[in-house]
Amino acid sequence: MTQPTVESVWDYPRPPRVEPSGELVEVVLGGVTIASSTTSWRVLETSHPPTYYLPRSAFVPGALRDAVGSSWCEWKGQASYVDLVAGDVVAARAAWFYPTPSAGFEEIAGAIAVMPGLVDRCTVDGEVVEPQEGGFYGGCWITSRVVGPFKGAPGTLGW
Repeated sequence: MTQPTVESVWDYPRPPRVEPSGELVEVVLGGVTIASSTTSWRVLETSHPPTYYLPRSAFVPGALRDAVGSSWCEWKGQASYVDLVAGDVVAARAAWFYPTPSAGFEEIAGAIAVMPGLVDRCTVDGEVVEPQEGGFYGGCWITSRVVGPFKGAPGTLGW
């Protein structure tokens, strides 16, 4: 049996890069799998666990609802937010996307990134993701595949 490759987030580039992934990525909310795909993209940036972006087609009908507000990423540009919905359960502003990302990030245009700490669970190839500590980097996914230390926890923003 082949051991999975372990990646240090300190070997990830800055500016970040987009990398396609064939891992099975799933999102569960309200006890329901609202997204499942073996097509996704990982954004890899120095000191951060990966952020997974899933195609909209990975989400069940009705799972995505436009939300108010936006934010700015120095690398990817203007992000828009969506609520995640599973029946009566709503995770407000729990996901985002870049309608028109900056140069170099065109691959993730319209793809959805999920904050794992705001849903029941996210999994990568069956492994439950640990949400990254701290709200600013809440969309990063920690698995046994990556090692830190990770920027984002209290006291690390000045790194």
